[in-house]
Amino acid sequence: MFVLVTGGAGYIGSHTCVELIKAGFEPVIIDNLSNSKEVVLDRIETISGKRPVFIEGDVLDSAFLNAVFEKYTFAAVMHFAGLKAVGESVQKPFLYYENNVAGTLNLIKAMELAGLRNLIFSSSATVYGMPESVPIREDFPTSTHNPYGASKLMVEGMLSDLAKANSEWNIATLRYFNPIGAHESGLIGEDPKGIPNNLLPFISQVAVGKLACLSVFGDNYDTPDGTGVRDYIHVVDLARGHVCALEKVLGQSGHFVVNLGTGNGYSVLEMVKAFEVVSNKPINYKIVDRRPGDIATCYADPEFAKAFLGWQAEFDLARMCEDSWRWQSNNPNGFDL
Repeated sequence: MFVLVTGGAGYIGSHTCVELIKAGFEPVIIDNLSNSKEVVLDRIETISGKRPVFIEGDVLDSAFLNAVFEKYTFAAVMHFAGLKAVGESVQKPFLYYENNVAGTLNLIKAMELAGLRNLIFSSSATVYGMPESVPIREDFPTSTHNPYGASKLMVEGMLSDLAKANSEWNIATLRYFNPIGAHESGLIGEDPKGIPNNLLPFISQVAVGKLACLSVFGDNYDTPDGTGVRDYIHVVDLARGHVCALEKVLGQSGHFVVNLGTGNGYSVLEMVKAFEVVSNKPINYKIVDRRPGDIATCYADPEFAKAFLGWQAEFDLARMCEDSWRWQSNNPNGFDL
C-alpha cells in the first residue's frame, strides 16, 4: 500500500518512513532537497531493509504533482513538506506563505484530481499562540505571532473548510510540540543547515565542538529556574503517532485534530543538564535577552491522542538525549561525510 510522503527526506519525514515500512506500508518520497539530502535514502534502507521510492520535485509544481499521482495509486498522503524556521519567516514572510500555504493548496488540488482524499498534515503547537494555561488541549483557542505559525493556521483553516464542504475527505491535523532525538541506530537524525534554530541540535553541536556556546534566551520567566519550559517528544514517538493517525484516516475518520506531545515540560537548563549527563561533555552557555514572542511554558495534554489514536509517547528525556548524542557524535557534520 503506497503512501506519498512529501518532504520525506527531512528529519521527521525520514523517521516516519522507517516506521511506515515497519508497519507494512510502502512510502514514496517527494522532496526538493532544499533542507535534506538524498543520502538519507541509503540510511533508511540500512535501517529498514527497504529503500523508499524517491522522486525529486516540489509541491509548488502542479504538473510534477499530477504526474506523480498518475504514476502511483496512493492510499494516503503524509504532508511534511514546508519551511519551519520562525525567525526566517519574520524576515521572509512571502516565502513561507508561498511554500506552506500555496504548496498545500497545490497538493490538495492534485489529490482531488486523482480522487484521493486521505491526508495527514504536519502542523505545530505554535498555532496555540500564547495559551492562558497548560497543559494545552486541542480545543484551546488558536492564534499566531509569526508568519510560520500563521501559515500553519491558514492551512489548518483550509483543511477544516475542505472537510466541512466534502465529507469524503479524511484529514488528520497533527500539532507537534518539540521533536528531538534520533533513530537508535545513529544513522538518521536532525541535520539543520547553518546555525540550528532549535534547542537540542544547538546543545549537541556545542557538545561535539562544532559551536562554542549556547545562547539561553531569558532566565526570568515564571518557571522553576527562570528559563522557558517546553514539551520535548522523541522523533520516533512522533513518527509512530503518524502511523496511528494514518490507520485512523484509512478507517474513514473524517477530520480530526490531535496534539502529539508527552505532557511533560522541561526547562532549557534542565535540557542542558540532561545532555551533559549522557554526553559527559560540559555545555557552555550564556544568558541573553528574551526573544520577542517567546512564552514561559508550553506543554501538551496528551489524553485525546491516547484515547482517540491509541498512541502515547514512550521515550523519556534521558533516551531522547542519548539518541541525539549518538547521532551527533557519529555524524558531527550531519549527512556531510
